[in-house]
Amino acid sequence: MFKGILIEKNGDQPTVSVRELDPADLPAGNVTVRVAYSTVNYKDALAITGTSPIVRSYPMVPGVDFAGVVEQSADPAYKVGDQVVLNGWGVGEKHWGGLAELARVPGEWLVPLPAGITARQAMGLGTAGYTAMLCVQALEKQGLTPASGPVLVTGAAGGVGSVALLLLARLGYEVTAMTGREEETDFLKRLGASEVMNRAAYSEPGKPLARERWAGAVDVAGGHVLANVCAAMRYRGVVAACGLAAGMAFPATVAPFILRGVTLAGVDSVMAPRAERLEAWRRLAQDLDMARLEQLVEEVALQDVIALAPRLLAGQVRGRVLVPLAA
Repeated sequence: MFKGILIEKNGDQPTVSVRELDPADLPAGNVTVRVAYSTVNYKDALAITGTSPIVRSYPMVPGVDFAGVVEQSADPAYKVGDQVVLNGWGVGEKHWGGLAELARVPGEWLVPLPAGITARQAMGLGTAGYTAMLCVQALEKQGLTPASGPVLVTGAAGGVGSVALLLLARLGYEVTAMTGREEETDFLKRLGASEVMNRAAYSEPGKPLARERWAGAVDVAGGHVLANVCAAMRYRGVVAACGLAAGMAFPATVAPFILRGVTLAGVDSVMAPRAERLEAWRRLAQDLDMARLEQLVEEVALQDVIALAPRLLAGQVRGRVLVPLAA
């Protein structure tokens, strides 16, 4: 038996509990992993609280990512003892995820743990850090460099935002951090923000075009925030959009795109091709100061994850939440 969080549904109301689970109930897959660490992401908090219909089948173990050691393998790419990482592919939604001591998945969903990164560090980054790296790569693909001008990161005190800020500052960019939590100003400046701005200025309907300010942006918010970010981009600026914390809608006009040549680059971490995943993890190992990663990490026990989920959705959790699972 192994311990995990299980979301069940009897009637209309899902229930969530920490349970002893039977390995025989693990879903189909050709690799079984002894999970060392997982995390609590925004999507996990939605699933655990039932706030959004994230879970597609029941019962479900949440957790969109994990790092651990291969315990059984019928995939020639992996052998017992290999250290691996998983992000996305619908785990925690359609396939049992990482908030349990064991996971079984198709081998093609896994990537080897990069050299120079421990399992703890990998989940200190987790899907949020991996997504942040995909956003940085999307900006670079459109030609953004530190010489291009200032870059904005929205939701900068959250998981994706805090790692994006740390990465961009490390790469030499002048970064402005946007947050709704002014009490996090000192924390964000320690991560490398040259300026911290309140998101209130971007949270209401704005003009189709605003004063040109940003050469690049990483947006986790969507909604009016994303519309106002696009309106304030410089000529040929680029926005990497990866989240919807402020809403699914995009109440914007085409003005920034047809008058300033702004690029809005969508970033999806769930189904990203393997080659892009491997490169993102390689870049994280290369470009991130792992010693500074500890500033972002809050560690919680598995039994405390359910109570933490509403706090995460309310924007009351800073940085990354790490969940140790190895005995």
